Amino acid sequence: MTGTSPSSTALIFEGGGMRAAYTSAFAVTLLEAGIEFPWVGGISAGATNTANFVSRDARRARRCFVDFAADAQFGDVRTWMRGQGLFNAEYIYQRTSGPDQALPFDWEAFRTNPADVRILAFDAESGEEAVWGREDLTTIDDLMVRVRASSTMPVLMPPVTMGGRTYVDGALGRDGGIALTQAQADGYERFVVVLTQERGYRKEPQRFPAYFRAHFRRHPAVAEALLTRWQRYNATLERVFELEHAGRAHVFAPERMPLTNGTRSLSRLAAAHRAGLSQSRRELPALREFLGLS
Repeated sequence: MTGTSPSSTALIFEGGGMRAAYTSAFAVTLLEAGIEFPWVGGISAGATNTANFVSRDARRARRCFVDFAADAQFGDVRTWMRGQGLFNAEYIYQRTSGPDQALPFDWEAFRTNPADVRILAFDAESGEEAVWGREDLTTIDDLMVRVRASSTMPVLMPPVTMGGRTYVDGALGRDGGIALTQAQADGYERFVVVLTQERGYRKEPQRFPAYFRAHFRRHPAVAEALLTRWQRYNATLERVFELEHAGRAHVFAPERMPLTNGTRSLSRLAAAHRAGLSQSRRELPALREFLGLS
């Protein structure tokens, strides 16, 4: 299907681990409707949604967060104890995307889609946000290692080293996991924001700060970003809802989020995806109206 592009609106995918089983359904609905965007950005699981959406692959969008959880190499406590992560990140992101692998990725479709792309991670040494765009994504390997870096949940997954720098989850960056500031910096004033928590959700301060400071004593910027993330995240949510009130944002937020970021039950993941499809299809007319497509 030839898509219709809302030329002045950025599409932002929040992370949230396996909660993206629900929000990947929003990406599927957009693809079914042929709606495209000139700017697509995501953090953590939102980076996976970004890659799948830009490659226009509705089937992969679902499989990444539903069926793939049954893969024997997906990760568990055993892989975590071996230092590979509770989610086996190297396998998930860097050894599954080839034509004959578990999650084939349509690199040519991604490469030729004219949308600007942003993948965000967190530099563990400098404490600054890393922002990658098309100029950094010249091969499928370039893309997938950056999606992995953006998705590397501290403690649960080993950090990613590229070019002598160490990266962890982009949710530790400026906006706490929602790439609103970057979209604004790139010149956008209207936004479709895909959240992975219910509207009333707000983060609370991390417990056990001494543990995080000890665990990340070699990377104190990671500990400090973890301990202050709740403030940045909640402030960004307020900005998002202010934009929505002003008519400059359309927000997709789950009516009920039945998953945690680590949910592995295939039946629960599949049910959440179906719920996401139902909600996103019901809300599609309002989205089309916001985008001027109705």
